[in-house]
Amino acid sequence: MTVSATVAFAVIILIRLARRTEARTRADEKFTAFLCVVLGVLIAATPWGQAILRLVGVLTRATL
Repeated sequence: MTVSATVAFAVIILIRLARRTEARTRADEKFTAFLCVVLGVLIAATPWGQAILRLVGVLTRATL
């Protein structure tokens, strides 16, 4: 996938998360969690995702 497709995927997730919590079913919450995991996998393969990974690693080492 290209980065633009990943951005579109992120927008879909943000729209789903913007809805009221009371209106969600358990299946809807599971599907949103699945979409978030897939988005994470797509971002991890990009240079931007690798930069985030390095930043989190630095922050983790700094807190030890």
